[in-house]
Amino acid sequence: MEGIRIGKLLFLSGMLPVIDRKPQFVGRLGAELSVEDGYKAAELATLSALSAIKEYLGSLDKVTAVAKLGVYIATQGDFRDHPKVADGASELLLKIFGPELLSGRVVLGVASLPLGLPVEIELVLEVAD
Repeated sequence: MEGIRIGKLLFLSGMLPVIDRKPQFVGRLGAELSVEDGYKAAELATLSALSAIKEYLGSLDKVTAVAKLGVYIATQGDFRDHPKVADGASELLLKIFGPELLSGRVVLGVASLPLGLPVEIELVLEVAD
């Protein structure tokens, strides 16, 4: 898992839209990829994060809050639909944890991400002992 637990906080970074370590989406939003592609990529990266959390904690039930969601999106210069792409992550977390466990999110457009991937997710979670 790409993360560390410090006290009641679990920090995850580098969650990518991959299956069996193979990229499922490559390119930048607004260039090679559509908003719908980006939404699906964010959703898949979040699924990867959920899988890592479950493996690390043994159960998603140990998550007591999502303190922060960070969504990094590789875009071309004039892309403006960052929130629509990030909704792929937010909406999945909402379905899994419900609104009472969700906090804020940060959505950033960047020039590039590792392996040419369009989305990278980071999470900070509060977890039960």
